[in-house]
Amino acid sequence: MMLKKSFLSLLFTCLSFFAIAQEEDIFGISEKAKNPKSESGLGNITRNVLEMFSLELSTGAAYSQFSNSFYTPNPELYPLTQFQNFDNPLDISEENPLELKSNDWVFPVFNAGLRINLFNLLTIGGGYGQEWGDMSTMRGGDFEFPFEGGSYQASKLYGTVGLVLYDAKRRQSFLKWKYRKYASANYYMQSELTQRARQVYPWRFILEGEFGQLKMKNFVDESLNSDGMYEPKLAVGDKPYMGIALRIERDFSEYTKMFVKGGAEFRDFTYSANDFSEVQNLKQTLYGMQLGFAIRFPGTKRCKIAGCGVVMKHMHNGIEYRGSGIFNYQNRKVGQWY
Repeated sequence: MMLKKSFLSLLFTCLSFFAIAQEEDIFGISEKAKNPKSESGLGNITRNVLEMFSLELSTGAAYSQFSNSFYTPNPELYPLTQFQNFDNPLDISEENPLELKSNDWVFPVFNAGLRINLFNLLTIGGGYGQEWGDMSTMRGGDFEFPFEGGSYQASKLYGTVGLVLYDAKRRQSFLKWKYRKYASANYYMQSELTQRARQVYPWRFILEGEFGQLKMKNFVDESLNSDGMYEPKLAVGDKPYMGIALRIERDFSEYTKMFVKGGAEFRDFTYSANDFSEVQNLKQTLYGMQLGFAIRFPGTKRCKIAGCGVVMKHMHNGIEYRGSGIFNYQNRKVGQWY
């Protein structure tokens, strides 16, 4: 009980401090607290929540590697053939399988999703993607494992969790640490620190993890199953795929940005025998690069009051309005007005 009262007292003190310390510019815009964006309380909450989300679209390509540790007591059930050194027969065991590998390209790749930024510390997102890839013949030693058709189409539902490694706020903290050796009475260096800290820094670096579920489409390699129906022999594994990537963002304004994302995805597949009596486990590693564009939903309405020429965020009757389009910085500094 005492701990709960102490926490509530501390929380009330912090809120009171931020309320007192709230700074406003000449247009009445607070730098430390959100201003009302709607005449109603529900509308204000809705707009504040809405501007936390961004819509993003991306496209790219990837380099794909398939691999398989091939072993079966019934190799005749698979399209495994020998292409050289015909005097050396297939000699495999559970302890000594045949290592098969192939390399190919996946292009194009399209993704569309939603993302939320939590306190400029974490990002959480999700979306839908499509990809078209080629599957060249896997080879190992004197043997090869061809895929009929040699191509596939896949869709995916995915989620992402990202950790912000470096952005404008962390740059300010780094600059303060870098200038810590200068005394507060050194006005020249303190002025330089202030100017550098106030510069617009549009870059953001995010370490991102991805997970999701694939669904195969249009895979030509089929065979008759026990029900007399044609069924694709390549199927997605039971486990969701996992991935890791570095995402670099470049802000054009508070609401628009472009990003480049490069990383790797790790996927599991199964390939069935001709009679579907057994399967081989295949692994795919995908090294991809994507280029995308994101728009954050503007929670602040655009000012449409006749005669108002303010280009920054400003107030009318206690409500915050934007003075510029979403492709411009709202609170621009000297030299950024147009």
